[in-house]
Amino acid sequence: MSPGPPEPPGDRHLPPDLPRLRTLEHWLTLSLDRVRKRISFLEQRQREQAHGAAVRPPVHDWIIETGIGQRREPLYVHVGGCHMAGKRQHRIDRAQAIRALTDGVEACAHCRPDTALHLLD
Repeated sequence: MSPGPPEPPGDRHLPPDLPRLRTLEHWLTLSLDRVRKRISFLEQRQREQAHGAAVRPPVHDWIIETGIGQRREPLYVHVGGCHMAGKRQHRIDRAQAIRALTDGVEACAHCRPDTALHLLD
């Protein structure tokens, strides 16, 4: 009996019999499906992030945070986008931020609008 055709190059690391090759094929198919699902998930997330960035309102340069109650007095001046700014915030321009800080409204200790505006004590 002849030994059969020679093995193709690079196939020495594969199982020699059909049942194990079929098992390997099944495992690789399942793995490929998982990889494709992960790719699809990440592509969808990228699309959602790009859409979110496109429709997100612009970050204001300066924010004033007000207190609660009827008077709603200014409490803090923040640099736009400061994570410490509360929910009661209003957009202000550079001149208003400088005026508020020089009139005694506290500067946020985290974003330091007084430093960003180059104000000295």
